[in-house]
Amino acid sequence: MPRMTVNDQPVEFDMDAETPLLWALRDAANLTGTKYGCGVGDCGACMVIVDGEALRSCLITIAEAEGRFITTIEGLSRDRSHPVQQAMVAEQAIQCGFCTPGIVMAGAALIAKNADPSKRDIEEAIPNLCRCGVYPRLVNAIQRAGRVTRRQETISAAPAPGISSEDAAAEVPAIVAPSEREE
Repeated sequence: MPRMTVNDQPVEFDMDAETPLLWALRDAANLTGTKYGCGVGDCGACMVIVDGEALRSCLITIAEAEGRFITTIEGLSRDRSHPVQQAMVAEQAIQCGFCTPGIVMAGAALIAKNADPSKRDIEEAIPNLCRCGVYPRLVNAIQRAGRVTRRQETISAAPAPGISSEDAAAEVPAIVAPSEREE
C-alpha cells in the first residue's frame, strides 16, 4: 500500500499500486479539485505539486508517488489566499473554471521557484490548456502573483469562502445581501 503525504497529511492508499495518482486523489481521498481532463497528460487539468514540481497526476502512479509530498488545490490554501489564486481572480483570468485548479498549481510551483517570471518562463511552466482562452490574462496574473510574493504589491482579495451574505456585501459593494433586495 503506497504511502505519501497529501496536503501535509500522511496517507496510505489501499489501491493497486499502478493506479494513477489522479484517481487516488479524486476517488479515495475525495480531493475533487484535481480535475480529469484528457487522461494522457496533454491538458494539465490534473496538475498537482509533487515535491515542489508541478506534475500531471494522470501520468504518475501511486507507486511512483510513494514517499513523496503532494499538494493539491485544496491544500494550497484553505481560504484561497495564495497569491496565484488571488491574482487569477483580480486579473479575471478565470472563465468556466474547469482548468483553473491545474493552472493555479502550475503557477504556484513556478512562483515558488521564480517570483519574477518572464512571459516566456510562464508559457514554459504552465502548459495547461484552457478552452476559454485566458492566456493573456494568465500571464498578467502570474506576474502579479510574483509581485505579491516579492511584497511589491498587494491584492484586495475577494471575500473568503463561507462568509455570510451580509459580510460579503459589506466587503464587496456590488454584492447585495438578500435582506437588502427589493421584494
